[in-house]
Amino acid sequence: MYVFVVKFFINVTIKILQNILISYRKLHTCTGLIICNTMSNEQKQAIVGIVGGGLVGALNAIYFAQRGWKVELYELRPDMRLDIHKESRRGKSINLALSERGLSALRGTGLELDKTILEESVPMKARMVHISQSGKQISQAYDVNGQHINAVDRARLNEILLDAAEKMDNVTIYFDHRLDQADLDENSLQFAINNSDEKKTYKVDLIIGADGAYSRTRSQMMRRMRMNYNQEYIDTGYCELLMPPAKDADGNSTFALDPNHLHIWPRHTFMLIALPNPDFSFTCTLFMPFKMFEDIKTEEQLMDFFREHFDDSIPLIGESCLKTDFFRNPRGSLVTVKASPHNYQDKALIIGDAAHAMVPFYGQGMNCGFQDVEVLHSILDKYQIKPIVNTANNRIERLNEALDAYSRVRVEDAHAICDLALYNYYEMRHAVTSLRFLARKKLESSIHYVFPRLIIPLYTMVSFTTTPYSQAIKRWNRQTYWLNAGMLSVSLGIAAVGIKYRGRLTPSITTVVSIVKNLIFK
Repeated sequence: MYVFVVKFFINVTIKILQNILISYRKLHTCTGLIICNTMSNEQKQAIVGIVGGGLVGALNAIYFAQRGWKVELYELRPDMRLDIHKESRRGKSINLALSERGLSALRGTGLELDKTILEESVPMKARMVHISQSGKQISQAYDVNGQHINAVDRARLNEILLDAAEKMDNVTIYFDHRLDQADLDENSLQFAINNSDEKKTYKVDLIIGADGAYSRTRSQMMRRMRMNYNQEYIDTGYCELLMPPAKDADGNSTFALDPNHLHIWPRHTFMLIALPNPDFSFTCTLFMPFKMFEDIKTEEQLMDFFREHFDDSIPLIGESCLKTDFFRNPRGSLVTVKASPHNYQDKALIIGDAAHAMVPFYGQGMNCGFQDVEVLHSILDKYQIKPIVNTANNRIERLNEALDAYSRVRVEDAHAICDLALYNYYEMRHAVTSLRFLARKKLESSIHYVFPRLIIPLYTMVSFTTTPYSQAIKRWNRQTYWLNAGMLSVSLGIAAVGIKYRGRLTPSITTVVSIVKNLIFK
């Protein structure tokens, strides 16, 4: 009862603080607009040019607009919200898992965007591991306290953010704009229009590159500064498959699998995953080495491969759909990008995948990008950056200091989550079936449940808090050391007792091992 009361008051306090923060940001926005309306003749309203109208770029546009900036958002693709362009999106992206870092950034707009997208999401409370051809499934909860991640449709989320940005009077969105070159010192951007020879140049006061892993903005910045840059592909590709809705006894659409799980078929060097969609379908993604994709050349080879490794998925996906999607949908590549610093003076900044692309196995790419936006604007607020340009020197006061501070804070965290995402690929395709791994997870979760501040699982820190990634890893390393030391001590103690009394304890040990296995796989 005491624990329940404490948790209740903690949740109420958090809600109050969140509302205060949102109210402050709304006040800050109004203040910014008032300042812009009372500028002297030697000042002008600042223009931010955001290259890339994807998830991170659109959210960043909202944050800047709320602070009184004039925002120009440039997107390479046509308007994705138009029906004519929706079919072309099929099979090109991995579904997204929205967790606390992303939700916090959405809440920070004060527009209830978090509630809007959660209404169209499917909660995933655990992994469901399909461990054998017999179809045996093991549920592995994400959190002992019932916290969950949310399966969201990338395109739908992007549409919601674009709609919110477009409603703001100080935001202009330009589609079919491919960045050709940027003159960072002159704050000018040149775009090719509609993949034609037509060129347009825009003059801005701050350039934000939110144009993805193959960022053109980043490459332009690298021409003007000493940016440390690393790009690394893994020898794993992916192909998207669709698991259509099933039918219940009354003929109504329903989920073919438990919808509140992220389903994984781990096969050590490759795996299949399935994430639920609101329309009762699942988006499945097959991850495996490119050589394995290349070796499957015929429909017969494909079916033999699935019967051997993912037999229980065939009736759920459907043989016809499986063949169509596998041979029609493109093979995606997976790349890690690290860059440092993220800014060029007070002229330009890269954000999201442009600064730190990562493999998708921790479900943090979007969440990290959204947190970039929240962290950036918290620092701009801390340095009291106003959307005002001094025309005498064409500078925004203290902006250089603020962007330098952002890079110092964010580079370490970006590198940390890129490394964690690679580690989680090993965990998802292999470790989730390991008895030692599962035993350690069970122990860690049990201690966390009883002593929530003593031990915090890494996944909880990453997915259900906004703790900086680098701090989460440092804490996890300390916890791992002591947990391993404890497990080793217990194992040595049990082994010593077993050796001394092996004749009398053999039947009992067998029984204990059986009980432990049942607890772990429960």
